[in-house]
Amino acid sequence: MSGRVLLVGLTGGIASGKSTVAQRLVEHGALLIDADLLAREVVEPGTPGLAAVVDRFGVGVLAADGSLDRPALGRVVFADPVARQHLEQIIHPAVRDRAAELVASAPDGAVVVQMIPLLVETGQTSSFDLVVVVDVPTPVQTDRLIERDALSTAEAQARLAAQASREQRLAAADAVIDNSGDPEELRAAVDSFWAEQIVPRLAEWG
Repeated sequence: MSGRVLLVGLTGGIASGKSTVAQRLVEHGALLIDADLLAREVVEPGTPGLAAVVDRFGVGVLAADGSLDRPALGRVVFADPVARQHLEQIIHPAVRDRAAELVASAPDGAVVVQMIPLLVETGQTSSFDLVVVVDVPTPVQTDRLIERDALSTAEAQARLAAQASREQRLAAADAVIDNSGDPEELRAAVDSFWAEQIVPRLAEWG
């Protein structure tokens, strides 16, 4: 354990249900650090992150109000692996620095859940006491992504291909939460994980 804080890395493929799992963990008392929210924070107008993105990708990725036009940027980086790598080199270090600040401010005895979609891809698994993967079969994941984001099948498959494979994520997992069923089954799976994996570790602190 990292001092007196239990660090949990929560990941899973796009549209796997990570946010739903995270919310249930918060209901159990966990503190949540959402990497996606931090990724937005570090490219707000006026930040060094946004300046670096514009320097690399041009003013075409800006909206009329000067904020980042995420759909425009997404069209660029999902079509070009090199461009995506350049974006990650800007965003990821800034997000990690901000997350480290939040972890350092957590109270003793806290369970800190860091929700990181690209946890496996960015080689961060060793930074956590527990790595938890929200798992769903790839065909189900694809269907959910198409429905959620109104994507074509080709667009959805491109986004899945940009992430680690299901097998790679499962190989990195200390615990797996299955989300192939309905919301009640997912809730029960999260509750079981908390009871079996978190509570005993907290009990060790006495």
